Amino acid sequence: MRPGTLKVELMVETPQSIIGFDGSAPLRAMVDALNGRCTSAHFGTYDYTASCNITAAHQRMDHPSCDFAKQVMQVTLAGTGVNMSDGATNVMPVGPNRAPAGGFLSAEEDRENLEAVRRAWKLHYDHAMHSLVGGFYQGWDLHPAQLPTRYGAVYAFFLGGLAPATARLKNFIEKAAQATLVDDVFDDAATGQGLLNYFLRARNCGAITEAEASATGLTPEEFASRSFLKILEGRRR
Repeated sequence: MRPGTLKVELMVETPQSIIGFDGSAPLRAMVDALNGRCTSAHFGTYDYTASCNITAAHQRMDHPSCDFAKQVMQVTLAGTGVNMSDGATNVMPVGPNRAPAGGFLSAEEDRENLEAVRRAWKLHYDHAMHSLVGGFYQGWDLHPAQLPTRYGAVYAFFLGGLAPATARLKNFIEKAAQATLVDDVFDDAATGQGLLNYFLRARNCGAITEAEASATGLTPEEFASRSFLKILEGRRR
């Protein structure tokens, strides 16, 4: 095999991988040592919280210690092209009661099963939404019955802000391009890139169509550039 053929995905699940003994953030050194072969870094919620002496009852994805670790991951790996994934919700949407062979569950047992599944779905949805708000657009699912709430959270996250985001990006592009054409200074490119990223991820996950994205006034070729500044440069010519 040619050098670099095998890719690596890091599992980040110890405090020492977030802050080293000398105060450094070791993740970047790990990625650099892999010389372009690292594609992703996954956060291990439960091993990490256990290493931080957090009791089992409070080992959860939205614990403040997890948010800190994931923010360090984001800062350390910014600009590297390494994808990041959050951990998993370990409460499964499965009812506690099982019917005996050839038998049936009672009405009370059916109700208990339904309530258990709904609680687990709500927890998983909240965890997925928390990850999305925090900038982690991928996560682990441990059970097929978690897929409905994964899709629900991801689509709700992107579709809930589609109309205002469309209007903002369209206006933003028009104003930025106009300022560029008259050699004025446009110094808020980061906001434009943030809006562009929203549409790129919404399209990538299937929450919106190409036609819906085109309502921003951007062409498929401009979206393909993935760069707000390159779009402005192209419109300046």
